[in-house]
Amino acid sequence: MMHLFFMSYQASNNIKSWAEEERPREKLILNGHRSLTDSELIAILIGSGTKNSSAVALARQVLSLADNNLSQLGRITLTNLTKIKGIGQAKAISILAALELGRRRQQTESPQQRQITSSRIAYEILAPVLSDLNHEEFWAILVNRGNKVIKYKCLSVGGMAGTIVDSRQIFRWALQEHASAVVLAHNHPSGTLQPSKEDIRITNEIVQGGSFIDIKILDHLIITNEGFYSFADNGLIA
Repeated sequence: MMHLFFMSYQASNNIKSWAEEERPREKLILNGHRSLTDSELIAILIGSGTKNSSAVALARQVLSLADNNLSQLGRITLTNLTKIKGIGQAKAISILAALELGRRRQQTESPQQRQITSSRIAYEILAPVLSDLNHEEFWAILVNRGNKVIKYKCLSVGGMAGTIVDSRQIFRWALQEHASAVVLAHNHPSGTLQPSKEDIRITNEIVQGGSFIDIKILDHLIITNEGFYSFADNGLIA
């Protein structure tokens, strides 16, 4: 047993002698994936470096595009990545695919039967899919009489400036799923957490529409990378 420990320690100690682009893979094998830094994980996705830059060095350049913030990295485009010398389209696609898998994993981990008792819980469910988008999307969460989540999905996709949502689409879906209430949400790619006049107008229209068919609008969230704004918490939904 002591011999095996010594061999493992000796192998780990020899990491410094390996080529830099090879270290992340070997480090993962020896110490597990949690031991790797963000740049080392990205280096594995990149695969190989160039004549003048190792995969780790290229990974650091990728992170620098997002100020070393993984959340911001989720907004990086294919064009941004391929501007880095040594990051071709294939390597850029691998990075973007990994980021998208991470986002989908977060979405999958939100339990369908989670009870929404606060704006924070609704935010935690939708932040993984809305916080780092470069365009606006409008989502809704359907809940039953106990405020437990039935389903949630995107209802509208727009551009940088906004998105259009049809209230009839919301209520048609809510009635089909036998929902008692709805939580609305959309993102602001600009990062501003304050609702626009149009946000307030649309929300009021949807709230009024729901009152005619006994479907309550519990809240409307504006989600950004920095956090969220709740209409209900700020007295904009009675």
